[in-house]
Amino acid sequence: MQKGKIGVSSDNLFPIIKKFLYSDHDIFLREIVSNAVDATQKLKTLAARGETAVSVENAKVRVAFDADKKTITVSDNGIGMTAEEVEKYINQIAFSGANEFLEKYKNDANAIIGHFGLGFYSSFMVSHKVEVVTKSYKEGAQAVRWECDGSPEYILEETERAEVGTDIIMYVNEESEEFLNKARLDEILNKYCKFLPIPVVFGKKTDWKDGKEVETDEDNQINDPSPAWTKKPVDLKEEDYASFYRQLYPFGEEPLFNIHLNVDYPFNLTGILYFPKLKNTIEVQKNKIQLYCNQVFVTDSVEGIVPDFLTLLHGVIDSPDIPLNVSRSYLQSDSNVKKISSHVTKKVADRLQQLFKDSREDFEKKWDDLKIFIEYGMLTEEKFEDKAKDFFLFKNTEGKYFTSSEYETLIKDSQTDKDGNLIYLYASNEEEQYTFIQEAKNKGYDVIVMDDVLSTHLINKFEQNDQKKRFVRIDSDVVDNLIAKEDQSEKLSMEEREELSPVFQAVCPANNGVNYMIDFKAMGESGQPMVITRNEFMRRMKDMSKLQGGGGMNFYGDMPESLNLVVNTDHPLVKKVLAEKDAALSAELETTNAALATLKAEQESLEKAKEGKKDEEIPAADKEKLDDVSKKITELEADKRSKLDAFGKDSKLAKQLVDLALLANGLLKGADLDKFVRRSVELIN
Repeated sequence: MQKGKIGVSSDNLFPIIKKFLYSDHDIFLREIVSNAVDATQKLKTLAARGETAVSVENAKVRVAFDADKKTITVSDNGIGMTAEEVEKYINQIAFSGANEFLEKYKNDANAIIGHFGLGFYSSFMVSHKVEVVTKSYKEGAQAVRWECDGSPEYILEETERAEVGTDIIMYVNEESEEFLNKARLDEILNKYCKFLPIPVVFGKKTDWKDGKEVETDEDNQINDPSPAWTKKPVDLKEEDYASFYRQLYPFGEEPLFNIHLNVDYPFNLTGILYFPKLKNTIEVQKNKIQLYCNQVFVTDSVEGIVPDFLTLLHGVIDSPDIPLNVSRSYLQSDSNVKKISSHVTKKVADRLQQLFKDSREDFEKKWDDLKIFIEYGMLTEEKFEDKAKDFFLFKNTEGKYFTSSEYETLIKDSQTDKDGNLIYLYASNEEEQYTFIQEAKNKGYDVIVMDDVLSTHLINKFEQNDQKKRFVRIDSDVVDNLIAKEDQSEKLSMEEREELSPVFQAVCPANNGVNYMIDFKAMGESGQPMVITRNEFMRRMKDMSKLQGGGGMNFYGDMPESLNLVVNTDHPLVKKVLAEKDAALSAELETTNAALATLKAEQESLEKAKEGKKDEEIPAADKEKLDDVSKKITELEADKRSKLDAFGKDSKLAKQLVDLALLANGLLKGADLDKFVRRSVELIN
């Protein structure tokens, strides 16, 4: 028996491995099983080259546990080690014990994770003692046993082992006894080892007999050694891709289509990515890509590793160039990972472009399920945006699809304003904005649908990219003002506007967190008597604050809703309200207006007399006179507004017109809706 110390410079090696090298303690099983698979692959390579007579026909990796002895054992029929190799690969902690092997057989050997590199020492994360029993494939080799309790000291002695290969026996420590559980081990193996290239067996398959679960004689193989992504695309049919998707996501909805990645330059990369059906949500869809290194699971939390928009895809990316034995934070900064990320972005864009060219009709059918992904990519990844311009589609309210250039050609003659801006009219809810859409169509305009969670952000980006394009929501103004063709003259005098505004303001809802701004437009006798519009800028800011959920955008999110109540001065019912107001108040208002005119003329004269003088140069009498006149003007205007407010509150017609506009926008509810119905009956009678 030989005793010695592991060739390390610090007694703190194991705590460092335990704390910093791996993010999750359950990863120990992945490392030990992966090493066993590597050893088995090595032996198969030697056998294929005729360099060993050891049979590899039924080579497997076996995982077992003993709850009573508190051990977990991983056994393989692989290459094994001699005492000298144990010294080299374990005691000297070679970071990749496979280097010499790979160099010798680099033309036909699979890339290997690292035979007993640091990965082996992950076993000490859960063990107070680890034992290795191994026998080399070399003829006449003596089996040896290595033992270590987590300190740098070890024991190495000769032992017996019937077959070539290695057993790793982990004596589980108290804080890790959760792993001495069949269901827990099964969960870990399915997570990390589901697609390892060598069969991995965990116990026996079970069957139900006489109302209970009993073991059969058949090995329970937990992995598929030849998953779809390891095969050539020419050897796979669509049903193979569909079957593999169900294997990855048993309860997932069928995907739209897939991309088979198969790259060998400038790095090695294989994989299959699926486009899921993305409706109007993002977050719930993320983290469905599984990252592998030589069929060994690395992570399914790929944010920060691949561009954010790619996290909406499902599937598998596998590359030997992805570092395996390191923490997630290192993964994010690894140069190879960044190169792979950039390449996958390009492949995804190329695939979408090809699908669009090959079958535009099929692409259009899938657009509503696909657009969130494409929009997200355009917003977050500049290189993807450059390519996506060719296959991004606008969908109009007629259900027709247009590329950006096609749509620009369609609307440039009818939807260019007086300043040369191209106006894109859009609806965010076809049902709620139906009336606005119809009025725009009657004017010969086309309306696109922008109704998903990213629309506001995308619209802003389009406008930033081209200063001569503007997106205007269909309900942001009356139809005649959506695309300014020429300056329009107002039909109401300023005095009429000032007197009619308080009448309608008086019957607007109060205390519901909404500010109503009264405006007047000549919209024709056949137009709506009143229309509610939303300021485009403020609405966009509030929409963006909802999606971003914090930061500086909260300033807009916290602001009260502001709506424009646009009164159609051409409509007969509005003219009737104006006439009723004149009939009820003309005598009083005429007297008030005359008095105001006299006072304002006097105020203007006094203000003019102050011009060019310092404050001390103005006579005190003039100051007092100006203050008195200003006070009288304020009092008269308040009295005038009070009379107009009182008239408005008593006008059933004014209230009915405002409520009609609210009803058309889904803003009339509860008691107000009930009163509206009752008032309607009264007015009809």
